[in-house]
Amino acid sequence: MSNISPPSTYAQWVSLLDMLKQKTDDANVLAALKKGEISWQAGVAERFTKKLVETINSRMNAASDKFQKDMSRTNGQEGAIVQAVLSLRKEMSFLLNAIDLPVIPEKDRAQYRALVQDQANKMQASLENSAKADRSGKMSSIIRNHKVNAI
Repeated sequence: MSNISPPSTYAQWVSLLDMLKQKTDDANVLAALKKGEISWQAGVAERFTKKLVETINSRMNAASDKFQKDMSRTNGQEGAIVQAVLSLRKEMSFLLNAIDLPVIPEKDRAQYRALVQDQANKMQASLENSAKADRSGKMSSIIRNHKVNAI
C-alpha cells in the first residue's frame, strides 16, 4: 500500500481522509495528503474542511480513549504511565501535522492547527489537575516532564 496517489478530486480526498480516520497506512496516507491538490472554491472548500476536521476530531477522540485504556492498565507503574503519555503526545503530534496541509490557505491552516494544539493543551491541563490527587507527587512529576501538549 506504499504507493498512494496524491488526491486531486474531492472524492479522492474523502477516500484518503477515511483511510486516515481508520488509521490505515498513516505514513503513506499523510505523504499523499501533503502532495494533494484541490480546487479551493466555495462549496468544495467547506465540504473538504468539514470532512478534514471531522477526521481529525475522530482521531483525537480515539487517542483520548486509548490513553484512558492504557492508563487503566498501568497499575501505577511509572514506565507504563510515561509510555501512555508519550503515545498520546505522538498521536497528537501526528494529527497536528496531518491537519497542516499545504492545499489549505495559510490563514485557515493556522486555525486548524490551533484546534489540535488547543485540544492537547486541554488534555495536559486535565492531566495536571488529575495528578494533584496523587499525594506522592510522582504523577505530577511524570505529567510535567512528559507534556502531551509539547507537540
